Amino acid sequence: MTKAIIFRETGGPGVMSWEDVQVGKPGAGEVRIRHSAVGLNYIDTYFRSGLYPFPLPASPGMEAVGIIEEIGNEVSGFSVGDRVAYAGRPIGAYSEERVMPADILIRIPDSIDDQTAAAMMLQGMTVEYLLQRTFHVKPGDTILFHAAAGGVGLLACQWAKHIGATVIGTVGSEEKAALAREHGCDHVINYRSEDFVARVKEITNGNGVPVVYDGVGKDTFEGSLDCLQSRGLMVSYGNASGPVRGVDLSILTAKGSLFVTRPSLMDYTATRSELEQSASDVIKLVESGALTLRIDQTYHLSEAVKAHEDLEGRKTTGSTVFTL
Repeated sequence: MTKAIIFRETGGPGVMSWEDVQVGKPGAGEVRIRHSAVGLNYIDTYFRSGLYPFPLPASPGMEAVGIIEEIGNEVSGFSVGDRVAYAGRPIGAYSEERVMPADILIRIPDSIDDQTAAAMMLQGMTVEYLLQRTFHVKPGDTILFHAAAGGVGLLACQWAKHIGATVIGTVGSEEKAALAREHGCDHVINYRSEDFVARVKEITNGNGVPVVYDGVGKDTFEGSLDCLQSRGLMVSYGNASGPVRGVDLSILTAKGSLFVTRPSLMDYTATRSELEQSASDVIKLVESGALTLRIDQTYHLSEAVKAHEDLEGRKTTGSTVFTL
């Protein structure tokens, strides 16, 4: 018998429990994986809380690394013993073993350890599509990235600097400000003690920025719009403070004919070729040292309740990985 984190109702972290589960045999196009490390991402809390509806009971988690132990029919390109990682649906990564569709798996080179592999896929590919495809950041651009000391934020700061952009980042403490600076953030704004809109205007000589990346949600949405240049792009990719609701679209005109998008990784890796290209870009930058994964917290998978409490309580920095 194998174990997994299960929730049978939606709600706070306490709805999750560590239970025995049955893992069936892989069917057509599927493999069975034994996980060696599992990534924690804010999106996991959206499924657990019910913000993103999903059939229950369920196991959270969208990112892990492990070894293929069994292969079903109609699977090509993978063998038993391959070390692979994934990021995406179906949810259920909070498990010792699981059956997965083979077409979302990516082989991981030996040069990348398990914890790094578990932390880099979802956050790394998120940064890839945000900076290279949602808005194509170019050398000389100045961008605003909220939550710059989080897992996605630290990777975004490094990737944007690698491109040659100037990064303005927001954080919630001086400790997080120092962390963001260490990872390439040029201008760090502590939103608890500073008006981030006023500071962005000051930094940009009143011009604003062409793009804002906002994974915080309702608390920063309107301020983010005020940081944009005319015809600038607001990229709302997360809801850490709650979802943005009831937006009057006329404010986009009033603030300079702005654009807003709400992208997701699943849509940017919808085809096998898109997934492989995105993952390849991440792996190359990690192997070269241009991207360093900072794993500041590890928990045993059975401690998922505590990990979610810390994540939602904004007690974490960088990336978080579950061990098994």
